[in-house]
Amino acid sequence: MSDALKHECGIALLRLKKPLEFYKEKYGSAFYGVQKMYLLMEKQHNRGQDGAGLASIKLDVAPGERYISRIRSNQAQPIQDVFAQINSRISEELEQHPEYQNDVALQKANIPYIGELFLGHVRYGTFGKNSIESVHPFLRQNNWMHRNLIVAGNFNMTNVKELFEDLVRLGQHPKEMADTVTVMEKIGHFLDDEVTDLYQQCKNDGLSKRDASPVIAEKLNIGRILRRASKNWDGGYAMAGLLGHGDAFVTRDPAGIRPAFYYQDEEIVVVASERPVIQTVFNVPFEAIQEITPGHAIIIKKDGRVIDEQIREALPLKACSFERIYFSRGSDAEIYQERKNLGKLIMPAVLEAVDNDTDNTVFSYIPNTAETSFYGMVEAANDFLNQRKINDILAHKDSLSAEKLQEILSVKLRSEKIAIKDVKLRTFITEDSSRDDMVAHVYDVTYGVVKPTDNLVIIDDSIVRGTTLKQSIIKMLDRLQPKKLVIVSSAPQIRYPDCYGIDMAKLEGLVAFRAAMALLKERNLYHIVEEVYQKSKAQENFHDSEVVNYVKEIYAPFTDQEISDKIAEMLTEETVKAEVKIIFQTVDNLHKACPKNLGDWYFTGNYPTDGGNRVVNRAFMNFYEGKDARAY
Repeated sequence: MSDALKHECGIALLRLKKPLEFYKEKYGSAFYGVQKMYLLMEKQHNRGQDGAGLASIKLDVAPGERYISRIRSNQAQPIQDVFAQINSRISEELEQHPEYQNDVALQKANIPYIGELFLGHVRYGTFGKNSIESVHPFLRQNNWMHRNLIVAGNFNMTNVKELFEDLVRLGQHPKEMADTVTVMEKIGHFLDDEVTDLYQQCKNDGLSKRDASPVIAEKLNIGRILRRASKNWDGGYAMAGLLGHGDAFVTRDPAGIRPAFYYQDEEIVVVASERPVIQTVFNVPFEAIQEITPGHAIIIKKDGRVIDEQIREALPLKACSFERIYFSRGSDAEIYQERKNLGKLIMPAVLEAVDNDTDNTVFSYIPNTAETSFYGMVEAANDFLNQRKINDILAHKDSLSAEKLQEILSVKLRSEKIAIKDVKLRTFITEDSSRDDMVAHVYDVTYGVVKPTDNLVIIDDSIVRGTTLKQSIIKMLDRLQPKKLVIVSSAPQIRYPDCYGIDMAKLEGLVAFRAAMALLKERNLYHIVEEVYQKSKAQENFHDSEVVNYVKEIYAPFTDQEISDKIAEMLTEETVKAEVKIIFQTVDNLHKACPKNLGDWYFTGNYPTDGGNRVVNRAFMNFYEGKDARAY
């Protein structure tokens, strides 16, 4: 994706089922859990580089011994910073106490992070300050072991204000109106209720407070806590939590918007946001890893039992398609094929754009994350060439010479590495004209492989704002002097804001929306904008389930091609000499390529939860009223 687009976040949860001595004997270290957590988080660094955090819990420690440890970082390389600090602390303890070196019991009792239960998080902040207080995991502390709660997640709630007001009605005083805080406090409230009820039962049975503690741990109903806490959650989420005594959970939203996968065997239970992470770190096969069912929770009890329990009634499955197009690593077996298919399926439109003249067309991609869809596009182009060769051979079958056959077979597809990201520029120059000139040099190009008679086809993952295309990529590619420049997006036009964790909150930031607005002005249809605003304003105080996405009417008068052509015009400055054409994937082809991830609200406006319609409604009113504010 040539436009910078952030996405939150990645989670990793690990429970060691065996005593730490087992891992020392089998793998050579009682630090096995910490080492695996480093790998689980590092293999998901693509999901978040604004911050990282790790929490660990030691099971069955004596009163007075520290059993919860947490560390967070918002440094430039937060994962490395977190584990450098952990490693430094462990090394310091071992250096000061040589007697710990081969004594696992002493290591567990005295060295932080040497435990059986871990929760890690990597973060991209979609909005707000990138302060250390915003970095997960979050910790809700209490002297009662069972009431300690650690939470981290890949999520965004559309109804934070409502959730905040729910907490106030419950008598709480949340420290801020942020979805992470409100979610944690909501879970914490019902956790407190559950512990209180169980303690009362133990007291009625004549148990002392000390004797009641293990009974509470055994009987604590995590599923019931999550059902009560998540009753009014509206959003996309994969939410993970640890309880001080050793229970853990990961719960997923009912529409399956945010991803979560898990694996268990006799030694471990592990959950991560991406499947190949688990495959790589633990060397387990694809089929051994399961996806957490939407609306369900994987609950890991202190005794090691793993329970798959339904928490919310499932909604129609709308797993985020951007996970497949861009966010998740392409090393997943299914995602790799899906991205290739995105390239294959768009190839007919590309061939039409270059008049089937593959002899005078150079194919390439930008940025590196578009490489897989490029391979698919090349495969489809080679299929086209092979068919052309077959037709040529059949046409000359009666007079075919060795020279003619060699001529036919020698035709190859011309693919090159054209664009190279040169530097990550900092906006240290404040003058607008100077900054634009700097941004124009973000990418460099390979000279000498494109002729003035050539078409140049470049595939990108998606086009969101179009800023980098206009200020940098199109200008740089035009220096190669192609006859025609075809920019291909493997994703459809992004027309609507996201509210489930992707940094696309404002309509006016989307180039497809700006193009539609420009067309409305040109064709004297701007009255539609006023009509959409009045309809949106009229439902401002409606219940979420009653809100209609009238923003669709902004796009209704135009074909996809008309909007694509307008985008090309808007992103092409007068200094560009090549003819510029922009091609977008169709929604139908997206669904064919990614059949399991049908979440397409940013393309179609069909939001998977009621809160989505409220968000797009508010986003349009903010645009119309000139408010520079987020819609949720």
